[in-house]
Amino acid sequence: MNTEQTDQQINHEAPNRFPGSKRNFTVGRWAACVVVVGLAMSFAAGKWAKSTDLIDKIAIEQTVEDGKSWVVIDMEKIDTETLPVWNETDAEGLTADELATKVFRDADGRPIRVVRSSHFRWWSFLPAIMAVAMCLLTKEPMISLLAGVVSGGLLLGQYNIVDEVLMPSMASVSGAGILLLYLWLLGALMGIWSRNGAAEAFANWATRHFVRGPRSAKLVAWGLGVLFFQGGTISTVLVGTTVRPVADRQRISHEELSYIVDSTASPIAILLAFNAWPLYVQTLIFVPGVTFLATESDRLSFFFGSLPLSFYAWFAVLGTLLLSVEKAPFLGKRMRAAIERSRTTGQLDRPGSDPMLSTELQASQTPEGYVPSLLEFVLPLGMLTGIAVGTFWFSGSPQVRVAFAVAVVVAAITSLIRGMSLTDLMLGINNGLKGVVVASVILLLAVTLGSITRDTGAAYYLTSGLGDTVPYMLLPGLLFVLTVAIAFSTGTSWGTYAVAFPLAMPLAISVAASADLSNPQLFVAICFASVLNGSVMGDQCSPISDTTVLSSMTTGADLMDHVLTQMIPATAAAGIALVLWTALALTC
Repeated sequence: MNTEQTDQQINHEAPNRFPGSKRNFTVGRWAACVVVVGLAMSFAAGKWAKSTDLIDKIAIEQTVEDGKSWVVIDMEKIDTETLPVWNETDAEGLTADELATKVFRDADGRPIRVVRSSHFRWWSFLPAIMAVAMCLLTKEPMISLLAGVVSGGLLLGQYNIVDEVLMPSMASVSGAGILLLYLWLLGALMGIWSRNGAAEAFANWATRHFVRGPRSAKLVAWGLGVLFFQGGTISTVLVGTTVRPVADRQRISHEELSYIVDSTASPIAILLAFNAWPLYVQTLIFVPGVTFLATESDRLSFFFGSLPLSFYAWFAVLGTLLLSVEKAPFLGKRMRAAIERSRTTGQLDRPGSDPMLSTELQASQTPEGYVPSLLEFVLPLGMLTGIAVGTFWFSGSPQVRVAFAVAVVVAAITSLIRGMSLTDLMLGINNGLKGVVVASVILLLAVTLGSITRDTGAAYYLTSGLGDTVPYMLLPGLLFVLTVAIAFSTGTSWGTYAVAFPLAMPLAISVAASADLSNPQLFVAICFASVLNGSVMGDQCSPISDTTVLSSMTTGADLMDHVLTQMIPATAAAGIALVLWTALALTC
């Protein structure tokens, strides 16, 4: 599930009981047991599992964009008793605590200090393990992330979870940014569009004017999926519900249509990333001491600079385009059989299937007597895209919040000018805000969990154990496979980011330093892209993801038919991406 896009939460019922359990516990009882045991382990580890202190880096003070920052310049491990060659006598007799706070001077008089890291060995992973285990068990990301946050607080000895953990996270710049962008701006824009019917009007217009047969119907679906690059439910709901009636008349199987709708939702959102995705991800990839990740602007530039390396997303979108023009090379037997069945017999679903058609998702909220206009969609979207792309072009850092703010104002003014009452407009905005409250809470918890994962030292433990042993050319593929597995199991790409990025980024930097690569920043960007894309693929193929469920519901497909037919082309795209990432890593 893309937690960014839970404005229409789909609660997929899990089995009530686990077969084979002697006591026949319910899911809730199992979840309670996991919480009690996990939190008890976290409390015990925080009390008695002594953290390990590592004096493993030296840093030099350098000037960066936002002032002076300590920048790591030597990734070689240092014995605490034999410090590097700057007035070694200054370090004699100092404890580890004193070494970590004392500033030395090199031969040129530049300030240098020792970077001290700590971890709880494998206990450092307890918060992330707790979150993933709970998500696998309950399929509920909010309670799962909260369990991980509480676990991290107990491990760090921060027992007042509200004041010591949640409040600092909510009061941070990243927390405020999520509330401003996702809850207020994106929620308001989606609410206005839902109320004035603008996006649906545009989709209907495109369908009426361009559909002439099966290919053109699929191309319209593909084009709308690309156009609605905000991704997630807004894309799947609008594209699926709008194109399905026309596609049905053109004998396009529901397996085909659901694949196109699903595979142009999240993949396109990380390629045309002038949306909420980069602002969320940048909060998770900060690594202390790394120059090109030092500030928010640096991290946003790194995100956009890495987009050409999102090979899976490129091939996923390309695969749906090739299917639309009926030239796809990797479809699998199930998809080919579905195409043959629908074209020759008119049967849009497999005999014996259970289609998930939802009529509720097709309801319009437009006030009686109000006629939607294409302008109400095109103008705000054009302003949003123009400002985001323009600021990125001229400054290297897209002003996404400003772009969304202008789009909301333009959408509101346009609707009022066209005759919508202020009461109806505010009702739409209110409904939009309500629709993303849950998602905003989930995002805040995800950011908090990512911060806790760094604080527990999990990344330091991982890098100290694997940094010198993992062949660097295999790391991108390893990260991709791991994140696919996590996202597939949990049904969330954004939740996977919160767990994976705080561990993967330091590991990539450590491996790059150990391998003495000539272009370490490119290698880190490759690893970043593999995590970004692996999380998307796992979420996209997961039967418990909201976009997977919604793609089936809005196109009228059987859920598992959609999952199984989509798996083959998605796996083909992943295989090509793995080869390219590995080959490119060898050039670093």
